Amino acid sequence: MAAPIGTLLLICILLPLWAAEPSVETASSEASPAASEAGPTASEASPAAPSETRTVSPPRPRSGPAPVTDVTRLCVCDLLVAQCDVNCCCDPDCSAAEFSLFTTCSVPIVTGDSRLCSQKAAVYSLDVEANPPEMIFKLIDQVNPSVFCIHATNYKQALSFSSPEMPTSENFDRLLKQFGSAAFSAEPGSWDMNTDAQNPSDANETYRYEYGVPIQTEDAFLRLPSPVVSSWCSDANPAGFLVNQVTKCTRSVSVENCGDIQALSMLFYINSSILAVPKSSQMVNITVQSIAVQSPNGTRTLLNGDDVLRLPEIVEELCINIVFGVSYHITYTDAGEIIEAAAAFVLGAINKEALSIQQSFEISFAQANTEPVPLSGNPGYVIGLPIRAGYRPHATSGIIQSSNKLSQLTLLQSTSSQDCLAVQGARTPILFGYNMVSGCTLRITAAMKCKPLAQTLLDLLKGQIFPEYVASFGNSQAQDVLDWVPITHLHLSEQSSCQIPVSLEIEVKWTKYGSLVNPQARIVNVTATITTTTLKQLPSGRERTIPVMSSVVFTDVSSPAVPGYKAWPTINVKLPFDFFFPFV
Repeated sequence: MAAPIGTLLLICILLPLWAAEPSVETASSEASPAASEAGPTASEASPAAPSETRTVSPPRPRSGPAPVTDVTRLCVCDLLVAQCDVNCCCDPDCSAAEFSLFTTCSVPIVTGDSRLCSQKAAVYSLDVEANPPEMIFKLIDQVNPSVFCIHATNYKQALSFSSPEMPTSENFDRLLKQFGSAAFSAEPGSWDMNTDAQNPSDANETYRYEYGVPIQTEDAFLRLPSPVVSSWCSDANPAGFLVNQVTKCTRSVSVENCGDIQALSMLFYINSSILAVPKSSQMVNITVQSIAVQSPNGTRTLLNGDDVLRLPEIVEELCINIVFGVSYHITYTDAGEIIEAAAAFVLGAINKEALSIQQSFEISFAQANTEPVPLSGNPGYVIGLPIRAGYRPHATSGIIQSSNKLSQLTLLQSTSSQDCLAVQGARTPILFGYNMVSGCTLRITAAMKCKPLAQTLLDLLKGQIFPEYVASFGNSQAQDVLDWVPITHLHLSEQSSCQIPVSLEIEVKWTKYGSLVNPQARIVNVTATITTTTLKQLPSGRERTIPVMSSVVFTDVSSPAVPGYKAWPTINVKLPFDFFFPFV
């Protein structure tokens, strides 16, 4: 009976596969003789197999990653161009005659990445027995004995530092979009201000604004345009909480499309409501505080009327009501909540010849139900005004000051009774340039314990909150931490089991800063010295009276002014490399 046509076609397709199978088994039998003895050979299993066999190479052992650097071409001691470096055996500029003068190889072995488990290493040595001595080069396989080494890698870029992408005219917009925001990551577009809101563990957490945190709005954050790379304005600069800023930048304009440029309109700066606290639904609208119109000659006129919002428009080949400046004023509470936001605008006009304008932006903060702390000078201290001081809660914050200018750095206040326990809490401010001494007396009985008494006297001398920093100038800003001088604390004590503080001495060193015509007082060092004494146990029924003193002294450490003259010119002549050839 004839076979069906489909069966014949199937046999024709499978026949080449059956013919190729014995050659694979033959190769396997050649690679493993033990397996050949245990079972039948390929010729016995398939007599119809062809006589020729195909040899298959045995699998190679797994090796480490390919080296990024060719160690045979790497020479770390080759410093001179086209010249032989002394004792640098890998320097290709050295000849055989120069090698004979070497005493040793400064770099005997050159390797690539030391984190790899196995890698090539170039070994250099000198054959001193040869005449003349010659250099010996070997390329060996170095094995890393460490357990924690890289055996294989699938990310070659991790073995070397990748070169950053340089901005060009083609990729500048893409790089600015990726890295021009307040925060970014390695993946473009992976940062989102609302990602933390997806974490259910933060649902019951109470949020508040802290120093430097970007002020959030309903769409992103409060923008304070500023120059980034050049003088042109970038609207991606966020305003930080309690960070007073003043910026100026240039913006491209034209009369034809002035109404289409959002940054020229008042709506761009007030249309987004501010979040009272981060990640909350409570909004604070930005109100218009004032509007001033600037004339072409620079004079400004404050507008009074109900027409608050003014949008750009073209009138007689002029574009009017464009924004030249914005000043934000933020009011917050001591709990870190924003309760009010206002903006003051400066509007102006441009003509057809104007291609760009300069805009100015400013933001300031004020705490609710408090009065602004006045300065003690501008910039230097004024004699008789209080010393400005504060503390820094953590390393990333600014200086925190008391709203009461007379309680920032204080001294024990003397009273008529002279009783230390009766004058607790009575303080007097330290005024710049005024040396002061105050004190009281303390009556000690046998029933008083050492440690509680020592803590009471320390609080009496230093006050409840003793500052950590003192402003170097009378107008030093809280966010400029480098303009604040840390207070140095010293302790003078005796060797005893019970020590109680009896005096506090504050020394303020200041210097004259600036021009000789109008020098400014600047504080350069503040030292607070606590002196303790030994408290001996009193017999029962006996009393002892000790004096407690506090003082402050101002020391002028200004060096005398020395007239300066221009230095005489020096002759710096370099001779050619072969100037003394062939004598040297």
